Amino acid sequence: MNHIFLLQPGRWTLEGTWLERNVPTSPVIGKILVAWTREDWFNMVTKLTFPDSDRPEITLQYRGHFDAGDRQYTFVLQHSELGRVEGEGWIAPETIIQRYWVLGDEKKRRSGFETLHRLNHNTYYHSSGILAGHYLTSAMEATLTRLGE
Repeated sequence: MNHIFLLQPGRWTLEGTWLERNVPTSPVIGKILVAWTREDWFNMVTKLTFPDSDRPEITLQYRGHFDAGDRQYTFVLQHSELGRVEGEGWIAPETIIQRYWVLGDEKKRRSGFETLHRLNHNTYYHSSGILAGHYLTSAMEATLTRLGE
């Protein structure tokens, strides 16, 4: 695999646009830290902030597991807005794809997705969305850039 993001420890920045239903778009910036505790377990922490907005920041704390030699992984996530989340990811040759669902959320049926397309060794294009039932409630598009080597 040619992927650096998620598959190797590292620090990343995020810069892009946040969209919500019936709300003007706003800029979003963030930082991401990826760490590996053992050969097949990873931790990832993401902090998103919204400059020029009174929208509260979003924090995400992932813990995930790869099966040895596999292109697929599972993860749990503590999301500051959604609460406890569970999901899965696939590693494709040029893209990392994740889908997740909020635990204990039968009434709202919230779920989401993320796609990270590798532009080069140190840069990814990120697009994501959160759904409530069948309706898209928010989306984000951003560029991720690796900090240092």
